[in-house]
Amino acid sequence: MTIIDNLIAWYSAHMNYASITALMAVESSFIPFPSEVVIPPAAFVANQPESVLYATDVYWVNVLIIVFFGTLGAIIGALINYYLSRWLGRPIIYKFADSKLGHLCLLSGVKIERAEVYFREHGNMSTFIGRFIPGIRQLISIPAGLAKMKLLPFLLYTFLGAFIWNCVLALLGYFAAGNIDTIKKYSHELSVAILVIVGAAIVYFVVKSIVNSHKKKQ
Repeated sequence: MTIIDNLIAWYSAHMNYASITALMAVESSFIPFPSEVVIPPAAFVANQPESVLYATDVYWVNVLIIVFFGTLGAIIGALINYYLSRWLGRPIIYKFADSKLGHLCLLSGVKIERAEVYFREHGNMSTFIGRFIPGIRQLISIPAGLAKMKLLPFLLYTFLGAFIWNCVLALLGYFAAGNIDTIKKYSHELSVAILVIVGAAIVYFVVKSIVNSHKKKQ
């Protein structure tokens, strides 16, 4: 059996919505854990009548429930990073990142600095855009906390980014029939496509705002 086969078998027997929430909270915190092995298999299993995740024969309802709890977990994990960074401050966060325990969590001062640079360059919107970027997804909440970003926009951007990403993963889990290689391949390609779309939308609204502002001055 492949890893995904074992995961699906285990999910079918043991996985529940609390487990999905907990695992996605871990994935969204500083602990390295890929969302690709949580949401796609869960979404696939949720369509099996014998599964504890099966709620209705309407598949999109099953997907939506998985996405809801996955997004809830992502928000919890992001809040852990946000508040730890906000309360502990930059020196302690960097010291932890460069410690042996930090390295076990695949952290480093360089990675934290990279996330901070990304946050400074893109502002609050980075907590949304960053949810689609591997290597930034789990860390973007840290510079948001260090910068003391307001909680409401942080929650809004985190929710939107996590919700969209979990929808993509849930649909991949269904259409890829649980094939982890296919999921990894297309999750990367779709994340790039989403970033292009988001970038185009931002450019459009910025240009539109400039044009409207110019018209008002005339």
